Formats: sequence, structure tokens, C-alpha cells
Amino acid sequence: MKMDSFSTGAKFECLLFDMDDTLYPMSTGINLACRHNIEEYMRNQLSIKESEVPKMCLDLYKEYGTTMAGLKALGYEFDYDEFHSNVHGKLPYDKLKPDPVLKQLLLSMPQRKIIFTNADKAHAAEVLSRLGLEECFEGVICFETLNEVEDSKSNKRILCKPMLEAMKAAIQIAKIDPKKTIFFDDSARNIATGKAAGLHTVVVGTSVLVPGADVALESMHNIKEALPEIWEGTNQLDSDSVIQPASVETVVLA
Repeated sequence: MKMDSFSTGAKFECLLFDMDDTLYPMSTGINLACRHNIEEYMRNQLSIKESEVPKMCLDLYKEYGTTMAGLKALGYEFDYDEFHSNVHGKLPYDKLKPDPVLKQLLLSMPQRKIIFTNADKAHAAEVLSRLGLEECFEGVICFETLNEVEDSKSNKRILCKPMLEAMKAAIQIAKIDPKKTIFFDDSARNIATGKAAGLHTVVVGTSVLVPGADVALESMHNIKEALPEIWEGTNQLDSDSVIQPASVETVVLA
């Protein structure tokens, strides 16, 4: 589904993609495993009562954007790298398989393509590698991009989606024009913030528009049918005939 106003704007110059549950479906179970690992960390490393953990984990996620940001805001002290190692290090990455269809679609898009995730750079690299999409993106805006790791012991709050401040920081870091950028995310609240920041927005994983979304895209595999505007003014090559560029290392933008 698409809002009529979506196709009446300027030519698009950049595509900003969330990663988890956007580039691959939620049905992989990575999200659920991640929550399980966060709850385990809260019990074992932060000594939070087991009976309180599930509700607290979800409440902090809802209020602060990520459970990690919420724990920090409440005054819990922990090392960021240790947290990410515990939460992401034990994920069932083997459930993520190479996606050649999506790879060809991404490579055929003429715009700049950037990842914007709340996750750390190690997780982003692992996911992109498992999906076979490393060479499809110019760079990655991740946890380390928005938060100085050396400040993990300070009282400074964690910056993350769906904070408007985080969205504006990503726009500045990537040096993009929001009016000429499409933002893809599976989270309704991130989509709302993206729209508030002036971005064109696509909610992924559903056929129903959410507040702030210009387009609802059930699967990234349907992007060419749903958003032909991305390829406007380019030679309409079939995905099978896309010329492969030389391998380009995806770098963390800072």
C-alpha cells in the first residue's frame, strides 16, 4: 500500500535501511532469541529478580527505545561491549541464509544505500555477511556511531532509534537530504520518528500503513513492484542481468 503523496516528490538520492527484521523476516526468530539473551543478562549480570525481568525488559524497550538504553537510564552500570557480546554473541545466526534475490535488487538500485541499526557493529557485520549483502551498502550507522564506547561508565544516556535526536544525528552523519531519502524500518515508532525528521518512509513486514508511513511493504522482495520510483530514470535491467560491482567493504560511518 502506498500514499498518493509518495510519488510526487523529488528524485531519491539515498536509501536508509534498518537491518534486523527488515532485511530478513521476523520469522527467523533472531528477535526472540535476542530478547531471551537480554533477559538472561539482566538476571545473571545485573542481578535483577527473575520475576521482574520479562516485564521490565519490555517496559524499558517501549520507553527508551532499547532495553539497554533503559537499563543505563535507570543507573545500572555495565560495559557496552560485554552487553553486546552476551546478547548478540549467542544468537542463532545459522538461521540467516544468503539472499541472492535481495542482493540483486539492492545492487540494481542507483542510490546510495546505508544501514541504520541500533545494534553494535559486530552484529551488523555478522548479519550482513550471513545474508550475503556486505557489498550492497556504502556504510553502517550503528551503536558505536551514535555512542562513544569509552563513555560506557559515564552517566551519558544512550542514543538510539526511535529518538528524534538519533534520527537527526544519522541524517547528519550520512550527509543526506531527508527530502530525497527513503527510510525503511519494521518498527512503527521508528517510522513515525523518521517522518518527523522529514524522511520518506516505508514500513516493512506488513501490508498495512502505520502512522507516518508513506508505503507499507510486506517483504523487501516486493520492493521493485511497490516502489518503481527507485529505478526511475535508470535502465530497467532485470535482476538477473545486474552487473556486479567490485567488492566494496561496508564501513562503519562515524
